[in-house]
Amino acid sequence: MSTDSPILDVRDLSLHFGGVRALSNVSFSVKPGELFAIIGPNGAGKTSMMNCISGRYTPTQGQVIFKGQDVTPLPPNKRTEVGMGRTFQNLALFGHMSVLDNIMVGRHHLLKNNFLSGGLYWLGGAQKEELSHRRQVEDIIDFLEISPIRKATAGTLSYGLRKRVELARAVALKPDLILLDEPMAGMNQEEKEDMTRYIVDLNEEWGMTVVMIEHDMGVVMDVSERVMVLDFGQKIAEGLPDEIMSNPYVKKAYLGEDDEEDGGAVNAGPGQEVA
Repeated sequence: MSTDSPILDVRDLSLHFGGVRALSNVSFSVKPGELFAIIGPNGAGKTSMMNCISGRYTPTQGQVIFKGQDVTPLPPNKRTEVGMGRTFQNLALFGHMSVLDNIMVGRHHLLKNNFLSGGLYWLGGAQKEELSHRRQVEDIIDFLEISPIRKATAGTLSYGLRKRVELARAVALKPDLILLDEPMAGMNQEEKEDMTRYIVDLNEEWGMTVVMIEHDMGVVMDVSERVMVLDFGQKIAEGLPDEIMSNPYVKKAYLGEDDEEDGGAVNAGPGQEVA
């Protein structure tokens, strides 16, 4: 893939559930190394878009192109193998397992020893491979400052710490693109500041491309390079943070301002891109 080519290219994507149109002809692209945010009111289609990108949903029409490959028909585990990682709005940790074991799960697809060679644990390469993966997991634990809880049972942790562990597991996948679905939801201000710092460092120091859904507009505008806005399943704006903040369609979607000419329709500019 050329460095000039987008790492993610979503083309005319639509998602229908019966008569409900969750997404309608949405297109956008994300550059390698970019921190890209998707925002919009509740019910705008943000998580549906994330589910289509990660493979949990199959779009009704359209394509998801990742690193030049059409991954639209691929299931989530295959998208993980080609370099996508994901966190969830609702936590998806194994509550009965330790923090360390939860993060090690993220390395599973990177293990190269098969059943036979793994059975010869001490004679083959499985022990050496496991130690290598554990070292990399320990680096992630240090980075996210969760060493004191590394042996704790995940289900006993506070919500903010569990969100951090889920991020650690996604990072353990060693993704080129990490999808973050409301990474700061339910956090206090101090936890949000920590999470913001981790996300920026993953993008700038670890070289991960980030696509993030987030409701905290202060965070979005501070850290994002570009922002796309969805409303009622349609893209109503895309551009730099300052341009998005001053866009009248975005203000209408968020503030519910009436427009006498169009009867107050909040999606008056579907597909519009900010220059």
